[in-house]
Amino acid sequence: MKIKSKKKKIFFIVLFIAAVLIIAGDWALSVMVYNENFNQRFESYKPLMLYVDDFDGLQRTRYEFTSNKGQKLAGYMYSWGENQRGIIVMAHGFGGGGHNSYMDCANYFARHGYYVFAYDATGNDESEGEGVGGLPQGVIDLDYAVAFVEESGNFPSLPIVLFGHSWGGYSVCSVLTYHPEVKAVIACSGFNSSPNLFEAEGKKQIGDGIYLMLPFVKLHERIQYGGYASNTALDGFSKSNAAVMIVHSFDDEVVPVEYGYEIYYEKYQNDSRFSFIPFENKGHNYLNDDIYRNKFNAEFDKWLKTLDYDYNTAENKERFLEDKADYIYKNLDREKWCNSLDTKLFENFVDFYDEHVY
Repeated sequence: MKIKSKKKKIFFIVLFIAAVLIIAGDWALSVMVYNENFNQRFESYKPLMLYVDDFDGLQRTRYEFTSNKGQKLAGYMYSWGENQRGIIVMAHGFGGGGHNSYMDCANYFARHGYYVFAYDATGNDESEGEGVGGLPQGVIDLDYAVAFVEESGNFPSLPIVLFGHSWGGYSVCSVLTYHPEVKAVIACSGFNSSPNLFEAEGKKQIGDGIYLMLPFVKLHERIQYGGYASNTALDGFSKSNAAVMIVHSFDDEVVPVEYGYEIYYEKYQNDSRFSFIPFENKGHNYLNDDIYRNKFNAEFDKWLKTLDYDYNTAENKERFLEDKADYIYKNLDREKWCNSLDTKLFENFVDFYDEHVY
């Protein structure tokens, strides 16, 4: 009897140890996959970068401010004259570098009555940080950016409104929890909670297996970022009276609408604070009119077929990068590239801000 009891005890100990090892392994794997996808440093692609000189009359002043761990972030105040109606704090998307690719947005808003404060989030372009760390860092950096605009004494005392795309769309909504004084928010292609983007991308790669990782991803973010990690866009909406415009396309494959637009629409479709602009077939990046960009990309694809080497191999990587950059410098019409915003959409954006800053 004692022998059986001892064997049973050993069995449960072994079972417990095995369970712990499985859980620890899943946790470690989840964190590794998360870091590989999100904890990277991102730099803007130089041949396609935008410059202030590309926009006649646009002025900007550089600033530095600190974020949560003392890292220095680079920010710029964009302007076009004086007597502007408000200040737009802009949060950029994920993976393409900092705010540079949104400079045309800043230019449009500045020309139509607003100062624009745009910055590079941690781990992007001119800002410090070996990597982004994780998605909640976007909310943290925006929190510090808004505080800098309000408290540094460098900027006029004007109504604050927010603009964000993708990662920035999530950030501008979630940050309302910490800045309920914000008057209005425009969120384009955003998601409700930090794990949403990990889930959306993971489902493409491993299907439902991603749900085994999600609890560990949430725990990892909670350990790293505290309350910022669990705070959602819906939390921000509930803590604020800001007017909110939600823009999303139903064919968005990067941030599917069920992670953002549909959540918000279900809850707030009859709330006068909220405006919804749905698209059917504009994808994830619809801020620009695609006529010239599609033409350029089509010509680029034709050029690829003329190469006399396999540009996908590791041995030809450096050669291809040089050839690609050379092609862009020679063939890109910068005036068209830099001035291809969907102006009708941005007219709606300015009208929305104007309605709520007075």
